[in-house]
Amino acid sequence: MSYSYMPGFGNDFETETLPGSLPQGRNSPQRPAYGLYAEQLSGSPFTAPRGTNERSWLYRIRPSVKHTGRFKRTDFSGWKAAPNLPDHELALGQYRWGPVAMPTIPTDFISGVRTMTTAGDALGQAGMAAHVYTANTDMVDDHFFNADGELLVVPQVGGVRFVTEMGVIEIRPGEICVLPRGLVFKAELIDGPVRGYICENYGAKFTLPDRGPIGANCLANPRDFKTPAAWFEEKETPCRLIVKWCGKFHVTELDHSPLDVVAWHGNYAPYKYDLATYSPVGAILFDHPDPSIFTVLTAPSGEEGTANIDFVIFPPRWLVAENTFRPPWYHRNIMSEFMGLIHGQYDAKEEGFVPGGISLHNLMLAHGPDASGFQKASTVELKPVKLENTMAFMFETRFPQMITRYAAELETLQKDYIDCWAGLKKRFNGTIEGDWN
Repeated sequence: MSYSYMPGFGNDFETETLPGSLPQGRNSPQRPAYGLYAEQLSGSPFTAPRGTNERSWLYRIRPSVKHTGRFKRTDFSGWKAAPNLPDHELALGQYRWGPVAMPTIPTDFISGVRTMTTAGDALGQAGMAAHVYTANTDMVDDHFFNADGELLVVPQVGGVRFVTEMGVIEIRPGEICVLPRGLVFKAELIDGPVRGYICENYGAKFTLPDRGPIGANCLANPRDFKTPAAWFEEKETPCRLIVKWCGKFHVTELDHSPLDVVAWHGNYAPYKYDLATYSPVGAILFDHPDPSIFTVLTAPSGEEGTANIDFVIFPPRWLVAENTFRPPWYHRNIMSEFMGLIHGQYDAKEEGFVPGGISLHNLMLAHGPDASGFQKASTVELKPVKLENTMAFMFETRFPQMITRYAAELETLQKDYIDCWAGLKKRFNGTIEGDWN
């Protein structure tokens, strides 16, 4: 079946599945229609400024207190939370991994999450974790919510259907979605096994970056974000609810589905975005702009201009700059960069960085084009060139990203990654022309 969406970013939406199930002119009538329960889901403190105050009113078959019983501890050992101090012997360095292998045993979305890096402190609500996920089976009667942070999901192989308490979102490679902190959902596979990336944001929620002198248009436009219309499931069969809370996992048994919201209104909701609708801007005369020009979403830190997380993409685009080294330049940075490749080729790393792969350049560790990429960009004829068939992204944070034991011991770790710069030779010879032989 097809599912409907409402356009806009941060809008105050209203949606109902049954006529008259959404109260008008009030939030909490004495007797809601259809015998529903009114419940508020808050994503911010009650007293947050109007521009950042987030809440939605849900009208559901049972209140959420009926969706929890006695919890017991459970374990998803591959999913780590910050602070997760190193429990391995891997030293500091620039690192790159090949794609994670697909599972060979039944694995659903939650059990298929593996943490690559953590940063900050989940309990202090600052920082993030970067995960990979693989799955080959649906979450049928299992449901999940994350009390530690919102989840930004980036598919790389296969489509995922997130059946949430506020509607259904389907995403495929080239799209992303954000699932707010506390939102109950289950994940189903659309067309076979899946693989992708997750950014778990412990801090202030993602929002659109300010455009500054760019003005009112380009980058990610609000109208291209889609929030699902209401959808509910009335299922009276045994189910489970799994909760991630302060880095630990807990589970409770239910005799019904918790996805029972018949109507809702508000501005705290999941959403999806098609990366193909991103309108990049860049240099049209000379020099390569800072990669921040490709920011899709940002999670502010409280310090102006210094993000808790930036989600940045490198989409298809034209390169036209004159007398310019066109790939990203060599760099040392206060931010830590976790990078992935959805499809195609990344222009600064033509070898070794493949779709499904990962690279990590932690704060103040030098990085930039490999030797072959430098040679090509330094000698190529500078005519207009369109970068096509490419979509790379970056989870960038102001915190150092700590590599997990899983990542340190992963078979796809490219221990020779550092050698990609070995061919960069000295070109200084005392002449103004330099040595380009």
